[in-house]
Amino acid sequence: MGAMRVSAKADYAVRACAELAASPQGDPVAVETLAVGQGLPTSFLERILGDLRRGGVVVSVRGRSGGYRLARPAEEITLADVMRAAEGPLVTVRDERPPSLTYEGSAAALLDVWVALRVAVRDVLDEVTIAALVSGDLPEPVRAMLGRADAWENP
Repeated sequence: MGAMRVSAKADYAVRACAELAASPQGDPVAVETLAVGQGLPTSFLERILGDLRRGGVVVSVRGRSGGYRLARPAEEITLADVMRAAEGPLVTVRDERPPSLTYEGSAAALLDVWVALRVAVRDVLDEVTIAALVSGDLPEPVRAMLGRADAWENP
């Protein structure tokens, strides 16, 4: 898991979907336009969009005014959907999903901690839609987390 690290790939995937959601009339957007809009490297973005297409998050539109658009309304696509399509499961421990792990003795309760972490991550990423991200109108439980005094402190 690497200290709850959000990869560049996941970050870029969400930002590309935000750009697509912000496109007027849901017109297809060329990869170059998406890249410029968020300052992303075009070749890397093309690979990410391929993963998002295979994951059913975006569709590619061929032709002169082609490009990419969201596969369904931005209100129906969560950050978790985008990140899973780009990278697979949201929380893994040593590249395994927590329920498949077992711990012995003094560390027996660690499995419960990893499962709780997965729930906490999903409580954010499964609740925030691309539409909410673009509008800045984040769900109340997520805003409440931001209001905590320690939200921006470094541990």
